[in-house]
Formats: sequence, structure tokens, C-alpha cells
Amino acid sequence: MFNKGSHILKMLKYFFSAVFIITLINACTAQKELIVSESAETYQQQIDPFFVFDKEGNQIQFPFIGGLNTPRPQFVDIDNDGDSDLFLQEHSSELMFFENREPGTKSALKWITNTYKGLDIGEWFRFVDMDQDGDMDLLTEQPYSYIRYYRNEGTAEMASYTLVADSLRDINGTPIFSDRQNIPNVTDIDCDGMPDLFIGSLDGTLARYESQGRDEKGTPLFKLITKRFQDIEIVKQFGTLHGANTMAFIDIDNDGDQDIFWGDFFEPSILLLENTGSCSNPQFVGEPRSFPPSSPVMTSGYNVPGLVDWEGDGDMDLFLGVLGGAYNTNETTADNFYFFEQQDNRFELQTEQFLSMIDTGDESIVTTGDLDGDGDLDMLVSNKIDPDNRNSSVVYQFENRGTKQIPEFHLSGSLELPAAYHYAPELGDLDGDGKADLILGNWKGGMDFYRNTGSGFELIKENAADLPRGSNAVPSLGDLDADGDLDLIAGQSGGGVEFFRNEGTNKAPEFISVPDVFPEVESLQRSAPALYDIDSDGDLDLFLGTKIDGYLFFRNTGTSTDPAFTKEAFPFTVRTTQLGSPHFTDLDSDGVAEFLSGTRGGGVLFYKR
Repeated sequence: MFNKGSHILKMLKYFFSAVFIITLINACTAQKELIVSESAETYQQQIDPFFVFDKEGNQIQFPFIGGLNTPRPQFVDIDNDGDSDLFLQEHSSELMFFENREPGTKSALKWITNTYKGLDIGEWFRFVDMDQDGDMDLLTEQPYSYIRYYRNEGTAEMASYTLVADSLRDINGTPIFSDRQNIPNVTDIDCDGMPDLFIGSLDGTLARYESQGRDEKGTPLFKLITKRFQDIEIVKQFGTLHGANTMAFIDIDNDGDQDIFWGDFFEPSILLLENTGSCSNPQFVGEPRSFPPSSPVMTSGYNVPGLVDWEGDGDMDLFLGVLGGAYNTNETTADNFYFFEQQDNRFELQTEQFLSMIDTGDESIVTTGDLDGDGDLDMLVSNKIDPDNRNSSVVYQFENRGTKQIPEFHLSGSLELPAAYHYAPELGDLDGDGKADLILGNWKGGMDFYRNTGSGFELIKENAADLPRGSNAVPSLGDLDADGDLDLIAGQSGGGVEFFRNEGTNKAPEFISVPDVFPEVESLQRSAPALYDIDSDGDLDLFLGTKIDGYLFFRNTGTSTDPAFTKEAFPFTVRTTQLGSPHFTDLDSDGVAEFLSGTRGGGVLFYKR
């Protein structure tokens, strides 16, 4: 039996109370296609519409993919062209697909879709050749906590999936249960030519099922061999706190049998369980070892391992998706897709962000405006809590060094601001000098006014507007009464919006709260508004990002001087996201606004009309 006392002590030292299944489900809330009106405009998602560069000057490969918090990767040669393609799950029920167009270089990865073949995958997925016909079938979670089976009825070159069983079953016809926060795996552990199914349990043990033929639909049937395979026990359950785990099987030491890599909620590293037996008689009797041996990886826990010869040099490389476990998950909200290249029998860390993108960590807010007076639009992106600084949110600045027609964004740093959580920036010219000034919301509900001095921002008025109730102020500027100055509408934690009329001028704003003026604008929880005239009728309509309801749309059925908002179907097709923060802007000066949004994942989405 494996006894990881030292890891348990470490866990007790650092562990904070969490129930993983709630964390994972919240982090992976499903994105869905919105219901749209019959006269819907067409907006297309674009991942790399123009160049974006990081602070070191490196081009960001997938800038507008939306950020990652809990990536679950698997590399599979899905088209049988000799290289490994990437499948990645970030959101519940959705499977992202990146096609590999040149072996050994991530620059050859091309994003194809966020919803591979429209397959519903629940909380996890696993490609495996279940029917041993030479192409990859697919196992996924069937809500709640069963194993769905999609059979590949196409070819190794052109996959086509059919749902064959909503649950794998044992020889008695009983559905096989697999806790949804765990990710099972399939391999032929004893080299008998038949697949074995391995399912981790919440207490750190490993159940083994052995294939016993197929039913009339060709679905494999399994027999439970043991609930405690080789007496493996990684971490026991602590009171009512449940663990979670996953594993990968690979012959890492080239001795002809399969070893186990284990990721666990209570384990900040990845564990290697060496098979000291043989192909036909596996034996796992030694202590698990943190991996890589020379410098074990340390994350927030629950690392999903994947091994593949990425470099094409004949040895296995290691990838880890960090789901976040019992330790400080905020530290891995951005750096969570590790790549270790095997060089001379050593695994060397190459990057903690295998896919480069705009990713500020968690719960991003995006806004645009001309910050430097050069006639083109720059971009600000904030987060809830910065991964590198647990004491504050950070607002990152992307300077447009391109042109009005062809933007080129460079991460130039962050705004110098006092420490506060959940900064929510909104840009607009509040003093009539042609430069974008800043209204900055925060989690306490205050909204501060900063004047753009040309070389930075100067605080003019703290709490220029303050939520009368609720917290998490998210401001949006727009002239709602057609008097020539910018008014303010603010989202808040309760899901509604608050209105602040500008009783000053277009050179000296004075925001006065007008209570309960838009009671019809509401959502279940957390709101992030954006004002934009989507129907070109001369008044501002209202878009709302929310925590529970996705994106909402309220058409202005009043006038430009006396707005009234009516909830309608969303006016264009866009995939919704949890805690989205919508923003409309014309980045290429073609007279048509693009749709941007911050995300729960800390990134930015981009849609072109």
C-alpha cells in the first residue's frame, strides 16, 4: 500500500477548505449558443484577427481565445497524418480542437473549433480505441458521473462519431459509476489484447475493470476485477472534503510495461508509480515519486498529465493541465498548461503557458480607448485578483502600435493604481480634451474618476459614483439623455444595474444616482453592462454579461432622451460565457463595431461583424 504521509502533512499545513466538484463545475460552466432574433446580425468569432505581443515582444499565438483556468489536454493524431493534434477542455460539455499542421512546433497548431463535432462531453473526455479497429473512439462524462461512449464510425483519417451508449455497463448490465470530478482512463495493463478501464475514487484508490466482450450494439462490457488495484492508495479522504484524481499510462522507462502518472487534488506535483513487474504481470509496490525527479513540478494541485512525443525525437514529452486543487488556485489561473521536453533522459520545463493568449488570470474586464492621443484605440484588460499579486487586481495596458485600420497591440505594462480587488475599467472622454479618461470600478462598489494626462492617469475624484447597494461595480459610459455628456450605468453583484445621470458637463462630470430607474434590467447574479446602439435608431441599447444567465440584451424602446429597456432575444449569434463583460468598439475604423468580451477565464473574446 502507498502511504503518502509527508504529502498529507503538507496538505494539512496549506490546505484551505474547498469542495472540488463545486469549484470545477463553476470553473467549467458550459458555454452555449444564444437564442437570437430572427433578424440577427452575423458576428464571427476570430482568434487572431491582428497581431498581439506580450511584454517581451513575443507574438501571442491565440490572443482572443478567452483565457484558461482549468485546461484538460489530450494529444491525439485524430487525422492519422503522423503528428499529434490537441484537444482541450476548458468549459463543461465543450471540446476545443487544435489541428497540428507541422510536427514538433506549437506554432503549427491551428485553432479549429471550440465545439468539436458538436459533441457533448460533460465534465471530461478521453480518446481511446475502444473497439480496437485502428481509430479513436471517445469516452466522456454522462451527467451525472457515468461514462458515455461515442464510437468512431468514420476512419482514422476522417473521424465521425455516433453515440452508442449513454453509459458503459458491467457484465450484469449495471451502469458503471465514475465520480465526475475524476477523469478515468483505458489501457491494456496486462498485455492480453483487451482494454482495461481504470477509475479513480475519491479516497485515492484505483478500481480496475476488464473487458468481457461486447453487447449487441458493439459496446464493450466490463467486469470489475478489483476496487483496489495493486492496493494503490494515494491520499485518503479528509472528513467531508473529497479528493479528485486522474491518471495516464505510459512506459516511461522503456522496460516494456506501463507505468502510471497520477494527478491528485491533494498533490501539488505529479506522481510517478513505477511498474516493477512485466507487461503481463504488472507490479506497483514502491513509493510514488514526485515528477520530474530532478525538479518536481509544484502547482496549486490536481495536475492532469499527458505524454506524447511532441518534438518527434523518439522520446516522450510531458504536458500538464492544472485544474487547481488544495493549494492557492489563484496562482495558476493563468500559468496552467505546462510543457516539459525530454532531453537526455531529463524533463526540462519549457513553458507554463503552452498556448499563448491574453490571459490575466480570472474574471477579466476589457475596454478600449485612445490612451495616448495618437488617433487609434488602445486596450485595457483587468482581472479579479492578479495571479502574481494576491493583494490586488491589476489593469493591464495594451498599446496600439499599429494604425487605426490595422491595429497591433503590445502589452506595455499595467496602470499604477492603489491595491484593490476586482478592478473594472471603462474609458471615455469625460473632460472634452479628446483623450480617453478612466472610470474605475472595484469590488467595494466604488467608481473612481481618473483624468488622462497624456502620460498617465491622475485621480480626480475618488468614488465619483458609488453603488447604493451591492458590490462589484462594473461601469459603462454613454449619453443616455442626449444632452451631450456621458452618463454612467453600473452593474453590481445582485445582477441589476444602477443609473448615474451626469448633472455636470462634458468637461466636468458630476454623477448623481437615480435610484430604481431601470428595474426591468436584472439578472440572477453579477452584471456587467455595455451601452451600444445595435439597431442604429439613435438611442443606446443595453447588453449585459452575467454570472448565471450568460449574455442578456435589452432594447431601448424609449427614446434617446428618455430610455426604457425591454428584454429581447439576443440580436446576434455569439457563444455565451460565465461572467462575460461585453464591450463594443470599432478597432479597424471601418464604421462597424466589433464585439469584445472579458471572460471567467481571464482572457478576451473577439467577434467581427
